Amino acid sequence: MIRKWQSSDRQPLLTLWLESTIFAHPFIEESYWHESEPLVRDVYLPAAHTWVWEEDGVVQGFISVMDQRFVGALFVAPACIGRGIGRALLAYVCDRYPELSLEVYQKNSRAVNFYHAQGFRIQDSAWQDETRQPTWIMRWQADRML
Repeated sequence: MIRKWQSSDRQPLLTLWLESTIFAHPFIEESYWHESEPLVRDVYLPAAHTWVWEEDGVVQGFISVMDQRFVGALFVAPACIGRGIGRALLAYVCDRYPELSLEVYQKNSRAVNFYHAQGFRIQDSAWQDETRQPTWIMRWQADRML
């Protein structure tokens, strides 16, 4: 079930974020993600519009949108990947926003392929100095087929 994130979900959301991001980015030092947790907790999550996928009271995935257009996070618990949770969360926000963009690490081919299959297209590339990794900037518009 998808529902709006409540502040009481902070710790389960952070736990899911850390587990999922480490799983999805084995090419980045795990310590980077641990060091990033305060930024996610104190800056990013409070500023974003976030929805969670919950089953039996357990958050299994979440998606966050910043500034009404930027998908800053879409994470699914590693044990739940392939069950359609990410697709459902992304479709949920695509129904609410006419245009979305996101940044994804080029080495994260699973994510790149997923977003491409959902109608996102590569618009540009960027370089992340902190992780020393290249990224793709991907964009989706409502007039495109999801």
